[in-house]
Amino acid sequence: MKVHVQSVNFKADIKLIEFIQKRLDKIEQFFDHVIDSDVYLKVQNTSAKENKIVEVRVNVPGHPMVVKKEASTFEEAMDLCADSMGRQLRKHKEKVKGL
Repeated sequence: MKVHVQSVNFKADIKLIEFIQKRLDKIEQFFDHVIDSDVYLKVQNTSAKENKIVEVRVNVPGHPMVVKKEASTFEEAMDLCADSMGRQLRKHKEKVKGL
């Protein structure tokens, strides 16, 4: 799957980008017709520990699916996004099969 990573106001490390690619490749097992995905990495300027935001947009035929999570690290937020996206794709697959 083609993954586009955009980091807002900072330069993302290659290890982080590889982690995101590997994590999103795993969600393809839930739904075969994933076209591509966009990942937006943001750091919120607050004093709170959980200031890393990851927004994942997966394009599937019909409509895009979006998940946005916030955590103390980008890896943790990406894991939360991937789990949530996996659930959404499973539900979408069941809905498509039911039609």
